[in-house]
Amino acid sequence: MSTGAAARAPKGSGIFHFLYKYGTILTIILLIAIFGTATDHFFGASNLVTILRSISIVTIIATGLTVSLAVGGFDLSVGSTASIANALVISMFVWHGQQLGVGIALTLVFCLAVGLVNAFLVINFKIQDMLMTLATMFIFQGVALTYTRGATISQNMIMPNGDFATGIIPKSFAKIGQSSLWIIIIMLLVVLSAHLFLNYTKHGRYMYMIGGNTEAAKLSGIAVSKYRLTAYLISSLFAAVGGIMLGARVMTAEVNAGGPYLMDAVAAAFIGYSVLGAGKPNAFGTFIGAVLIGILRNGLVMMSVPYYAMDIVKGSVLALALAITYYKRMH
Repeated sequence: MSTGAAARAPKGSGIFHFLYKYGTILTIILLIAIFGTATDHFFGASNLVTILRSISIVTIIATGLTVSLAVGGFDLSVGSTASIANALVISMFVWHGQQLGVGIALTLVFCLAVGLVNAFLVINFKIQDMLMTLATMFIFQGVALTYTRGATISQNMIMPNGDFATGIIPKSFAKIGQSSLWIIIIMLLVVLSAHLFLNYTKHGRYMYMIGGNTEAAKLSGIAVSKYRLTAYLISSLFAAVGGIMLGARVMTAEVNAGGPYLMDAVAAAFIGYSVLGAGKPNAFGTFIGAVLIGILRNGLVMMSVPYYAMDIVKGSVLALALAITYYKRMH
């Protein structure tokens, strides 16, 4: 910045830039200090594992959402896709008696088809991503409800004909969700793979170029439609992984089980924009955003804050993150 430009800059701009860059991390440190002082067991190693375990599914889903944001999209159907994955993977075991690998593979393939539907509608009809995926969110939610007939899928459940389901959920599948180590490792691998892809491959850089200026990307010879298709496939894939992990954790498929993860995923992704001054959707920032939400929820639960007040706090955090992000873009 030139001397003249620096002289014309508002006095508070330096402070704002510092808070924009490090505000999320400082907030996490502040929350840790507050909750650590106000509660007895917040600093325990077991509680740290609990926090990481609690954010694993939302982080995986939010990472997929982050990839769609990188190309200027906004996949609001990730929660419904996770619901479909949750219902499919459990039903493959309980209703159809499939083996572990087959059940997971079929679930992933079906959810990739969901991504194809999203990409086809967005790219070919040129409707704003957020509006189109809002519509498909309800469609896929309805698909999940229709498939499960609005019932919870579990071992030994009563089928519509009155018989009991005979399929068994594999013990190896249960270990994935019930072992804190595995679910945390899978989360970290997803974040790392997305971070390396977006920041250290030409394909990731092309996605950021498309998200920054679609017309300029087209003029540069980038296959915009192909990369937007790829982004929605990745988004659906990670949402499917999140739904599968949810099934491994609870060992059932609840009605619209993935729906509640949408708001947290959106919040984590948008909070991540400002982490270390990135100014764009990024996997590392999304992970930090999820950590912030996880610490906030964990601390509030320890302080016996009523569960029905949680959304007020999470919504306020999201509103603040959006305000900072868009204010920074305008200035």
